[in-house]
Amino acid sequence: MTLSPLHAPVLDWYAGHARDLPWRRPGTTPWGVLVSEVMLQQTPVARVLPAYLDWLQRWPTAGALAADPAGEAVRAWGRLGYPRRALRLHQAARAIVDGHAGEVPSSYDDLLALPGVGSYTAAAVASFAFGGRHAVLDTNVRRVVGRAVSGRALPGPTLTAGERRLAEDLLPEQPALAAVWGVAVMELGALVCTARAPRCADCPLVSTCAWRTAGKPEPDTRRPGERYAGTDRQVRGRLLAVLREAEGTVTSMALDAVWDDDVQRNRALAGLVEDGLVERIGTGRFRLPAS
Repeated sequence: MTLSPLHAPVLDWYAGHARDLPWRRPGTTPWGVLVSEVMLQQTPVARVLPAYLDWLQRWPTAGALAADPAGEAVRAWGRLGYPRRALRLHQAARAIVDGHAGEVPSSYDDLLALPGVGSYTAAAVASFAFGGRHAVLDTNVRRVVGRAVSGRALPGPTLTAGERRLAEDLLPEQPALAAVWGVAVMELGALVCTARAPRCADCPLVSTCAWRTAGKPEPDTRRPGERYAGTDRQVRGRLLAVLREAEGTVTSMALDAVWDDDVQRNRALAGLVEDGLVERIGTGRFRLPAS
């Protein structure tokens, strides 16, 4: 089997440097892959690992999660952040039970039709769980391909059609090898070709990287870091923490204690109710969703 000059170094590097992560181990179910991909969205591996293991121990199948109330998924999500992902994963589990007899579908289109599953997650599950030939384009992959092939320091804020075409052109012809290629490039971006401090000396593409050859030009625009302290996201997180720790309903007085700014706190709470993460029970009482 002949590989391109780009494929062989990356695949060889991955064979010797891949992290031992539970969702990559032999025997991982498609449900386990789907859970990992949802949890890993905007959340570091170190924070996901314990939550992932606990989640699959409690809900080893989509059917097991679908049988429990949505609020239990939100409670178990803990401090992973962006808790709407827990709600969407619960909705996806119910769709898998109702529409696919409890088995995660293998086709990209069927995966994309699940609640909360976008183009990246559908491609990742179709590729990593089923060995399909799909371009899996997260930020790490976009950064590696952008540097190595296009000479760009960092990818833009949104995925372009040109980036997708390039990634698809780079896929090995064999579907099983394409799946390994996708996770290998992702791992290279996570461990070596990082955004802030790339370790070019350790990169298998050091001799052919277009960005390095061009003298490592700075990105066209610098994106400011996302602020968290004092935002509605922080308030929402504190409100949900109180609700997760409660066995039943929580009074509005208990929620009032988490944040002094009444306007911001009420806005954050209203947003949680609107998103389906919190239910209002009667007057002045709240709980995690029961259905």
